[in-house]
Amino acid sequence: MKLPKMVQLCLKFKQWLVSGIIGAIFFLGAFLILIKDAVIGPLQILASVILAVIGIYFVLLCLNKIFLKFVNVYGNGILKKPSNVKEITDILYRRKTLSKGPKIVAIGGGTGISTMLRGLKQYTSNITAVITVADDGGGSGMLRDDLGMLPPGDIRNCMLALAETEPVLEKLMNYRFPEGRLKGQSFGNLFLAAMNGISNSFEEAVTHMSEVLAVTGRILPVTDEDVHLVAELEDSTVICGESKIGEHHHNSPGRIRKVHFDKPDVKPLPQVLQAIEEADIIVLGPGSLYTSIIPNLLVSDVAKAIDQSKALRIYICNIMTQPGETEQYTVGDHIKAIQDHSGYAMIDCCLVNKGDISEEILEKYAQDGANPVMIDLSRVKRLGIRLFERDFVKMHHNYVRHDPDKLASAILDIYKIH
Repeated sequence: MKLPKMVQLCLKFKQWLVSGIIGAIFFLGAFLILIKDAVIGPLQILASVILAVIGIYFVLLCLNKIFLKFVNVYGNGILKKPSNVKEITDILYRRKTLSKGPKIVAIGGGTGISTMLRGLKQYTSNITAVITVADDGGGSGMLRDDLGMLPPGDIRNCMLALAETEPVLEKLMNYRFPEGRLKGQSFGNLFLAAMNGISNSFEEAVTHMSEVLAVTGRILPVTDEDVHLVAELEDSTVICGESKIGEHHHNSPGRIRKVHFDKPDVKPLPQVLQAIEEADIIVLGPGSLYTSIIPNLLVSDVAKAIDQSKALRIYICNIMTQPGETEQYTVGDHIKAIQDHSGYAMIDCCLVNKGDISEEILEKYAQDGANPVMIDLSRVKRLGIRLFERDFVKMHHNYVRHDPDKLASAILDIYKIH
């Protein structure tokens, strides 16, 4: 038979009072040891201290239990144990464990790198994402033109990938206004724009917003300079603007010969070079070859720092070719473009996909001029790069993407055997 709640409470009080009485007895015993003899020796002092400590423990235990129970019963449960205490404990334990993980610098931009970051944060909290700032299209381009700030879009995506946020907050940051003068603009971009307005620099704004979102690791723009990307095609056609380069095939078909900035000697943030120097692993990609990865290497001293680094340097090759940038490119073509633009043979190994893609999806991509990146193993070996082939495919809304968990696992596996 279950006892009434008040009776149960009285019995609990009785148990806790007994605990308090025991504590008082121990404390009294400690006092008696000190006064029973005229001369007090080391043994008496030690025994007295031990008894006093035990006594204080039981007394405080009694008071603590009674106080908490009283507040929970008569204070509408204000001090009740939160339902998410276990979750909080797990997060703290996980963060302590992840803080011992390898230092990883991920370099790139676009959706590719943010996808990878979601996987990497499960293995380490020592992540630095170095992001290109040449984007001039969409909502980022509008804010760049209107406010004179660096483009926030890619950085916002990386923040959300590394954040410890509730689903509702992530939806809010990704929310795009459907109409009006803000049509197409995301709330996250506006949030970062507002943070930029009250900060001394864009870098500081990114840091403050990262703190608000409880971001794992840190996110750095590769430079704080206002730069635009320029592409020269093989037929000498010049395309100005990152957003136009990826679309040039509609009007000016042909391969890209090289890309560069609209001004020389673009300086990197000092923190970028420091992160590269201290890294255990440096990852390039995945992402658009000419508009997300290579622009970072065009910033002064970045490519040199990667080349001189003792870290494991990994290139994540795209699964599919990209119209306007890499039509008919092989894995070797991607790597050669990186080497030509950076001036260094900086890559140690390359991860490529060998997973199957359905015929239906392949046909859909083929209609847009995209195909799976072909693996030219012999050429990659001649370039002095180790090739690792694995199944990385994950379908997302009928688009081929890298699976973040598989990708992160592969990176860490290669690091362990390096």
